[in-house]
Amino acid sequence: MTTGRLHSIETFGAVDGPGIRTVFFLQGCPARCVYCHNPDSWSTAGKEEISVEQVVHTAQRGRPYYGKDGGVTFSGGEPLLQGEFLIEAMEALSKEGISSILDTSGTWVDDFTKGAIEKSQMLLLDVKHPDEEKFKEITGVSQDNLLQVIDFANDENKPLWIRQVIVPGINDTEEDVKSLKAFVEQRVKNLYTIELLGYHNMAIEKWDKLGIPYKLRNVPPMDRGRLARLSQLL
Repeated sequence: MTTGRLHSIETFGAVDGPGIRTVFFLQGCPARCVYCHNPDSWSTAGKEEISVEQVVHTAQRGRPYYGKDGGVTFSGGEPLLQGEFLIEAMEALSKEGISSILDTSGTWVDDFTKGAIEKSQMLLLDVKHPDEEKFKEITGVSQDNLLQVIDFANDENKPLWIRQVIVPGINDTEEDVKSLKAFVEQRVKNLYTIELLGYHNMAIEKWDKLGIPYKLRNVPPMDRGRLARLSQLL
């Protein structure tokens, strides 16, 4: 049976999908987002392994809190980088009556991606930016995989919870948000919601410890009032 590479676990997640959720942050990510909160999750090396049985056992401990909406979220890093493990883990959770969703940036596609999306109840999809060039500036990778992930989700009629981090000076204008809305309306078949997340700089210390230059060091956190006003455009 396939094992997964684990970064960390959150046992009472309230912002990682509907309801209360156990969140498995998987290790490894192909993107290099300029505002990444967990740059220590990029590498596929190191960290601990986790078995499907351990996933199920951990998830079962949170069952009293899930209610009808909660369950398990696989996040990262980029969880789709471990598609084979995801499929096995979500199948095992389903047999126990526990629903699973993916929290992904859609930056990885391989032979297991479509199967993992089929097993997921919903996708939390961080689209980074609707413009292809700006997407690559933010992530360091092409937008092609994201578009394919959206197509896979549409094929299975999976609900998409669209997210985008709003960064001052990068994507914080009304035109940027209207462009995001148009992108979603054009490409997403089954929209659950669109959520704007405010940029913060709390990860600078992690970048410094890893010796990675942080390009947004002088960018202030996103103003909450302005974020709320931009959200009204959606």
